[in-house]
Amino acid sequence: MPPVFPMLTVLSMFYYMCLRRRARTATRGEMNSRRAIESNTRALPINVEIVQYAKEVLDFSSHYGSENSMSYTMWNLAGIPNVYPSSGDFTQTAVFRTYGTWWDHCPSARLPFKRTPTTFCSQDYVELAFEEPVYPTAVHILETYHPGAVVRILACSANPYSQNPPAEVRWEVLWSEAPTKVNGPQARQFTPSIKQINFPTNLIRLEVNSSLLDYYTELDAVVLHGVKERPVLSLKASMIDMNDIDEDEDEEKYGCGMDTLNKQFNIVALREWPSNGYFDKLPYELIQLILSHLTVPDLCRLAQTCKLLYQHCCDPLQYIHLSLQPYWARINDTSLEHLQSRCTLIQWLNLSWTGNRGAISVSGFSRFLKVCGSELVRLELSCGHFLNETCLEVITEMCPNLQELNLSSCDKIPPQAFNHIAKVGSLKRLVLYRTKVEQTALLSILNFCSELQHLSLGSCVMIEDYDLIASMMGAKCKKLRSLDLWRCKNITENGIAELASGCQLLEELDLGWCPTLQSSTGCFTNLARKLPNLQKLFLTANRSVCDTDIEELAANCTHLRQLDILGTRMVSPASLRKLLESCKDLSLLDVSFCSQIDNRVVLELNANFPNVFIKKSFTQ
Repeated sequence: MPPVFPMLTVLSMFYYMCLRRRARTATRGEMNSRRAIESNTRALPINVEIVQYAKEVLDFSSHYGSENSMSYTMWNLAGIPNVYPSSGDFTQTAVFRTYGTWWDHCPSARLPFKRTPTTFCSQDYVELAFEEPVYPTAVHILETYHPGAVVRILACSANPYSQNPPAEVRWEVLWSEAPTKVNGPQARQFTPSIKQINFPTNLIRLEVNSSLLDYYTELDAVVLHGVKERPVLSLKASMIDMNDIDEDEDEEKYGCGMDTLNKQFNIVALREWPSNGYFDKLPYELIQLILSHLTVPDLCRLAQTCKLLYQHCCDPLQYIHLSLQPYWARINDTSLEHLQSRCTLIQWLNLSWTGNRGAISVSGFSRFLKVCGSELVRLELSCGHFLNETCLEVITEMCPNLQELNLSSCDKIPPQAFNHIAKVGSLKRLVLYRTKVEQTALLSILNFCSELQHLSLGSCVMIEDYDLIASMMGAKCKKLRSLDLWRCKNITENGIAELASGCQLLEELDLGWCPTLQSSTGCFTNLARKLPNLQKLFLTANRSVCDTDIEELAANCTHLRQLDILGTRMVSPASLRKLLESCKDLSLLDVSFCSQIDNRVVLELNANFPNVFIKKSFTQ
């Protein structure tokens, strides 16, 4: 009779692993969530699926619409659908600011950061709060125009409606995939297969990449399905392999916890080897070059192997350019503390999307810059809601060599804080999109930062007199190459005249949705004659643009590559033909909703000028 002990051993190991997994998941909020359900007298039965639309839009990185309107804004994602199942371009949907690759080919385009993981391709995000925390069973995204942009769906352990903020905020990826090109712009309900998580959530984040789209993606609503109690995994889904024994590996692969990344940053033990093999024969510079292709987490892992590689992986020369945006959910004060010794020579730093919900404190950010800010040339802080006046003061004091500062969508910074930026006279690029910068602070910045080449003031609603701002630019910013005045509400032909006279190096100008500009005043003709280097000109939604303006562009701006005249009623096919014949480099022409340009004309122009992407949008 064969012995039974091996079988008992296997069963014991299986039982132990099941108990260990059960104990591990229970400590991550399962028991607390059950107690909350039991104490809630209004709670539904725990086995009933709850279906809910987003109650509120909490945060987002950009949107096409105005800050004082509901048209094309992210706020349209809250509540029931407005458009679905209809397809087409509707103002009641949520639309992000950009699409395609056109923005990568503008004079204002920024160089990408090295070491960015190939798995991170997100360009924009929106965070949605729901009424009831649930264990998600499905997420439905109602896309009504040019679908396919969503690349990641995440869930957060923090309840945005809780009175007591949690000690730790944990994000979990429910689904992720590379951007896809969907055939056709028609509406669809996107329901990817999501991963089960071990905590209830009522905070969902969508991340998008619109680079493959032919036009703006439009989202109508998000539906969250879930149950009150954590679903029991099926037998197939609950099969256990040896990887389950390693909790850290499981957390690192699937989770967004901060502890895992911080453990990699904080190296405490190194192996002793009698020799380093072939690495001893390689020049130091060659090893450095090889390691420069690794992502930051991989660099931290490799540093734990031996003293030689530790020396290379912690060399400040490996951190000249550092982007922490791909790891936004795992970066906190401790992360910055561990990185300080490695970032003493850092020149480019990307902290966009990081630090929100208390992950990075003002003191933690300040300590990092005091050690690592002296060589900084480029600082990306988009959507950094931890930033306040103290942070901007520290930036201006600790970063004397700063040339590029991105504060896009940092809408929590108080207006008076922007005065500190005027102290950085070396600035060449400043992005203030969707900030609360006021006129006095901006005038001070323009007066003292005369080296500015790229300036973004899109959707800055607190500026009272854009003509005065344009006059200051014309007088002080002679090197300006790109200017974004998207949705500027009060600039007139006087401001345009001052701008065109003083900033004749301009190659990119965005005047989209500026309602106070009228072609009859000659402002667009003046631009065409004074700015011959223009490569990108957006006159979006200006209905007064006419044939005279287009013909002046054809005669004077032969380097034009991108032109947006969406919504005009005054442009004929004949003037467009002149433009296309004259501007040989033209690659994008948006004539959506131009009443004189029908689909037949677009087909004809496409046939005669195949190198130009001619966009003609319509509403079904």
